[in-house]
Amino acid sequence: MSTLCLRTIKAGMAYFSLAFGAGFIMGAIRVPFLVPRLGERSAELIEMPFMLVVIVLAARFITQRFALPAITLVRLSTGLVALALLIAAELMLAVVLQDRSLGDYVSSRDPVSGSVYLAMLVLFAAMPLLISRLRFGRDAA
Repeated sequence: MSTLCLRTIKAGMAYFSLAFGAGFIMGAIRVPFLVPRLGERSAELIEMPFMLVVIVLAARFITQRFALPAITLVRLSTGLVALALLIAAELMLAVVLQDRSLGDYVSSRDPVSGSVYLAMLVLFAAMPLLISRLRFGRDAA
């Protein structure tokens, strides 16, 4: 396995860790403090912009820290590794720790905040690539 491939996998793992850790902390605040007062949908929607900031900063950090080249395949692979780990962790938490079936978990998602969450997952996977596009667009100006 090439060093670039290993670096891409490590970057994806680090990206996942940063986003998952931040999401875990935000969830620990959202569930006991916001959900009882505002409801699940509003609490999740309030959390989304903060997670977007985390995603942008984490993607920027890992692309610099791991010196990922601005090659589409490398950047997208980094995001996809992180996305696979994030989905696996979330499903594990839902199915194993909450003792819910996969169907129960999916059907319990709010249609509005769940749709925004799916869009955030796409952004999460694409952000290492988007960061390079934004940076080069700015450098060219």
